[in-house]
Amino acid sequence: MLLMAQRVTATLVLIQNIKKMGTQMTDSHRRFLQVLMSHGILEGSAVRALHRHCCEEHKVHYSHDKLDDFVSVINVQLQSLFMQIRKGVSEDDGRQYYALVNLAETEITKMASDYAENELELFRKTMDLIIQSDNGFASSTSILNLSDQLQSKKMKKKEAEQVLQNFVQDKWLSEKDGEYTLSTRCIMEMENYICNTYQDMVNKCNLCGTLTIQGQVCDTCGIQIHLPCVARYFKGHTEPHCPNCNDFWSHEIPALHQADSPHLPSTAPKEAAPAAREKRRAVPSTSGRRPSRS
Repeated sequence: MLLMAQRVTATLVLIQNIKKMGTQMTDSHRRFLQVLMSHGILEGSAVRALHRHCCEEHKVHYSHDKLDDFVSVINVQLQSLFMQIRKGVSEDDGRQYYALVNLAETEITKMASDYAENELELFRKTMDLIIQSDNGFASSTSILNLSDQLQSKKMKKKEAEQVLQNFVQDKWLSEKDGEYTLSTRCIMEMENYICNTYQDMVNKCNLCGTLTIQGQVCDTCGIQIHLPCVARYFKGHTEPHCPNCNDFWSHEIPALHQADSPHLPSTAPKEAAPAAREKRRAVPSTSGRRPSRS
């Protein structure tokens, strides 16, 4: 896909820039960065396996508890490019992920540089539905009903279905049983944009302090907590109480998910599929404030 081709091209440019930077960078760091960028986002166990592989492949001392230090060396060199390897957690199952994200506000538009203007409008309207919902999801029916309301260019529902699939394949949305939510990658890369655009409608998790799209809300004080954070915090509690106001927590406590076994991602950049879509334009900035959720 075009997005993957752009990602691979950007990888080569970035790696060439990194070769000109700091003496602390080694070939193990460069290999790690190239693989991470070619994938966009990787699950934590895959990143830990990749860390070990890169160190051993380039005969650099490896220590399993030095991943954060290893990533920090890369992040220092990425500062001038307004990029960062960021660690995040899936709202769905609590698994840890790593992604290479753009920090410059102007770079937020690049998240959808692979899409046409009406597709970007559909994405923004989908984001509106998800964030304005009570559970952090939007049904496919609700999203498809927007297809003939687009200001830039209306699209047929069949076309909108394909665009939604593209959003999922490119890891901007996640789909479950016909309902869509923001993916882990989208939240990690777009957190600043989401907080600025929907500042009166989004909350941070009371326990981990990161952005919450899906979560449980205290009936009394209104704090919001990620489902995996709820599962960990209330594990073994027969009568759970809100960590903020200490009132009874009335929601069902979800089960904790087990982490995946470590596995090594492909260390070669993924091949791009033939260009199946027209050349895309960048995301135009949104305007206006969203009303507070009642």
